[in-house]
Amino acid sequence: MDHMTLTAAADGSALGNPGPAGWAWVIDGDRWRAGGWPRATNNQGELMAVLDLLHATAGRDEPLHIQCDSQYVINSVTQWMPGWKRRGWRKADGKPVLNRELLEALDTALVGRSVTFEWVKGHAGHPLNEAADDRARAAAEAYRRGAEPNRGPGLGDSAPSPEIAVDGTGPQQAPPTLF
Repeated sequence: MDHMTLTAAADGSALGNPGPAGWAWVIDGDRWRAGGWPRATNNQGELMAVLDLLHATAGRDEPLHIQCDSQYVINSVTQWMPGWKRRGWRKADGKPVLNRELLEALDTALVGRSVTFEWVKGHAGHPLNEAADDRARAAAEAYRRGAEPNRGPGLGDSAPSPEIAVDGTGPQQAPPTLF
């Protein structure tokens, strides 16, 4: 059976880098989710957006097409990760890979999945990317105010994945919690 590809945009937003940060993924106006942390980076936000999208769509048959405006996220997942893994999560210069916990979780979430990535220019009127950016920024602004962000409806049939906690220096695996 031929399945339609599910297309989604994923984005992260940090107010200061690091600073209050948000992430979001958007399939359409009814299917999206957002979250964030009091202090994280843009890259951590975008990685978490992709990770949560993969968790939300796990168990679905259709291929997943993810639009990101971050070359770092796309290159990390599609090009750099095999080498990092071979070197024990170290870069070519021997320094530890940043955001290892998020990247390891992404590596696991991608197993057995049909996922393609597309780079889209940010802040260029791309509708799905703009929607993800707006929701990620709104989450970051909520954390700046000390408020709970609008986490969105998700897919309507999926429990949210546990967020990986970050402290501004890098994420640590948070104990799994279902919100």
